[in-house]
Amino acid sequence: MAALQTPSPFAGTARRFAPRLRYLLLPTTMSLSSSIVSSRSRDGDGEQPLLPHSSLEIAGARRGLLAGFDSLRRPYRAFPVFASNRHVETIFAAFTRSLPTVAFRRECLRTPDDGAVALDWVSGDDRALPGDAPVLILLPGLTGGSQDTYVRHMLLRARSKGWRVVVFNSRGCANSPVTTAKFYSASFTGDLRQVVDHVLTRYPQSNIYAAGWSLGANILVRYLGEETDKCSLSGAVSMCNPFNLVIADEDFHKGFNNIYDRALANSLRAIFKKNFIKF
Repeated sequence: MAALQTPSPFAGTARRFAPRLRYLLLPTTMSLSSSIVSSRSRDGDGEQPLLPHSSLEIAGARRGLLAGFDSLRRPYRAFPVFASNRHVETIFAAFTRSLPTVAFRRECLRTPDDGAVALDWVSGDDRALPGDAPVLILLPGLTGGSQDTYVRHMLLRARSKGWRVVVFNSRGCANSPVTTAKFYSASFTGDLRQVVDHVLTRYPQSNIYAAGWSLGANILVRYLGEETDKCSLSGAVSMCNPFNLVIADEDFHKGFNNIYDRALANSLRAIFKKNFIKF
């Protein structure tokens, strides 16, 4: 399979790596404003950026991919300046970012246990894009979906680079149907595995990528670990991943974090109330 020349939406340079990297995981921290966060340090000469950790040396990723991420070699600058506090930055993005208008075409995928997940494709892409255009699967955070601002901004950015984008709405999210008493969780990768296989079957000439936020990132990374060298994805990006869910849950109950805990609990409660007959 020839390498595609479509530029990546995550870097400004064209691809210079193998078209089917079997296991490529780029753990990246990203704020809700979609700005890539790089680490920084201070020494006698002032602030200096840190190089990516050596653990990113996976399938030649450091040589072939990270070179295109100029932002990883620059110190992080909060936007706006007063948003250097993580809570301010999160709330600022939540209340000030616009919600782009996107026309979706929904595809409901039946799972082996008679469950259902909803795939939201950008309407008209099958006519506008070539059959071998790279495909990006987006995995939103807990209770998130194609209706969320951060998802749509990423979608539009990838779409502007000629990528085909699909949002994977987990069971009950984004008004997707709940047809069984089985919900989704961080430990369950069956639905994602079926979605990846479905997309690859539908677009066999395309490179398939995935990007996940928060719980979606956690599920994605677990899937990559389970698949290892059998993984069908050409690349994956993990953003704001709560790698240790126990610690993350404990932190939710501390101080200001209770606001996020209540917000997520209310979102989950709304889904269960809407589909209470199934539970």
